Amino acid sequence: MTSIIAIGGTDPSGGAGLTRDAAMAQSLGCRVKPVVTAVTVQTDTEVRALHPVSASVLLAQLDAALAAPRPAAIKVGMVATEAQFAALAGSLPEDLPVVLDPVLRASSGGALSAEGALHRMLTKATLLTPNLPECARLTARAEATTEAEIGVQASILLDRGTRAVLIKGGHGQGAQSTDLLFLTGQPAPLRFTAPRLNVTVRGTGCSLATAIACELARGADLAPSCARAKVTVTTWLQSFASA
Repeated sequence: MTSIIAIGGTDPSGGAGLTRDAAMAQSLGCRVKPVVTAVTVQTDTEVRALHPVSASVLLAQLDAALAAPRPAAIKVGMVATEAQFAALAGSLPEDLPVVLDPVLRASSGGALSAEGALHRMLTKATLLTPNLPECARLTARAEATTEAEIGVQASILLDRGTRAVLIKGGHGQGAQSTDLLFLTGQPAPLRFTAPRLNVTVRGTGCSLATAIACELARGADLAPSCARAKVTVTTWLQSFASA
């Protein structure tokens, strides 16, 4: 069975983090090797506490997860401390695709990642997957409201060393939710569009990044991986809309 590493936090509510990563990967026929960055205490409505593991414990987990059967991709979600970012930046293997989901705040509220240190990881990322608020914070700009503004922010992130940026449209407006994939050297983004659904579900960012990592692990190119993952997550969300 194809496997991926998922790096992130636990979530006792079951709605996000490593629990959601594992559920999404399993639905796609992939095995998850989880690497825990922090134990969180959160519900569907609030983050009560965050307990990071040490950088040494994090790297010990990563080393074990890289053992046979060797994973074929890595998804990085919540990284809780600067020391963890530094450790991962120096230890992630160069031969595996890395999908970096910059989890800065939980859907239920509360800061999660060590935001300032996230920039250490950009050169390690095959793909960065921020939503509109995260993209604004990473670039120190106002939240984009037009495609031109999104393009400016994507260019800033590409200039900082990441190879591709998928800016998610779930926080946007309109009848369609459009994700834009910006690639180094490409003048225009690729567009992945689905109907905007009137549902509020936690873990959508985790799910999309994990689905992309699973597609990459199976050997798909980046653009088709993003397209298939968009369909997968939309189908999952539709199950809530019809419930």
